[in-house]
Amino acid sequence: MLYTVTFNPSLDYHVKVPNLKSGAVNRTSQERLAIGGKGINVSLELMELGHETQALGFVAGFTGKAIVDEAARLNLDHDFIEVAGISRINVKIKSNTETDINGSGVIISQKNIEELTYKLREKLKGGDWVIISGSVPSYLDDKVYAHLIDDLRDIKDINFVVDACGGLLLETLRYRPFLIKPNLYELCELFNVSTSIDSKTIVMYARKLQTMGARNVIVSLGSMGAVMVTETDQAMYVRAAVGQLVNSVGAGDCMIAGFIHEYLKTGNCFKALNFATAAGSACAFTESLATREQIEYVESLML
Repeated sequence: MLYTVTFNPSLDYHVKVPNLKSGAVNRTSQERLAIGGKGINVSLELMELGHETQALGFVAGFTGKAIVDEAARLNLDHDFIEVAGISRINVKIKSNTETDINGSGVIISQKNIEELTYKLREKLKGGDWVIISGSVPSYLDDKVYAHLIDDLRDIKDINFVVDACGGLLLETLRYRPFLIKPNLYELCELFNVSTSIDSKTIVMYARKLQTMGARNVIVSLGSMGAVMVTETDQAMYVRAAVGQLVNSVGAGDCMIAGFIHEYLKTGNCFKALNFATAAGSACAFTESLATREQIEYVESLML
């Protein structure tokens, strides 16, 4: 079973605004509303790829109800915990450039986190996966993901995947997550270096994350593809397919789902990285998360 954990789910309001002007009244030419939060996106993509998955996390208020209702409409299995506050609304503006305005989110207590831990302990069995993705409200400690993993790691043979940035990610490394996936900007921010580094330097820093505890590391490079270092001491690079960027939201989440899908199927990290990169590209080339057919088509362009 593949479980995702999203501390801060959202309603994402996607709008197109031709020639956005600051300080002026702007009108949309297109708009849509979707549920979001990185873990939810991963679960939706895993479901598209044919896997049994369940999304967990925290929701609140009328927006939280909308998230739950939409998850049900999409037939996404979920077990969200209702907390205080209001689930966030994130505004995704597509104009000459992409601009995101993300809300702050729900109010999560220690008791709420303990309830999440209890739920997971009741569900998890050997061989299951737990994908912990995205940001947390600013008042929570950087160790919150690490504490969650620590409370679950006595359950044998659980594969933890962490997609987070900064201290949230670093604090989990001591617990040897199976996979982490920083993007280039996040990797360089961790080590306080310029994003103009070459592929050999990217591999060097990815391996530093391994020495800190990560078993496998994917560094997503956007339109340039992805680099991976594995626990079997392999370093590999996959070039992304060429296409027109339509929407970057969810591309990294599709990468994670694509990697897990192909890894479970083949046990081969290179094939999994190739499919993951195709999944990320396919998502970037469309308005929403990629379909399986779109991913397979993009992968065919990469061969």
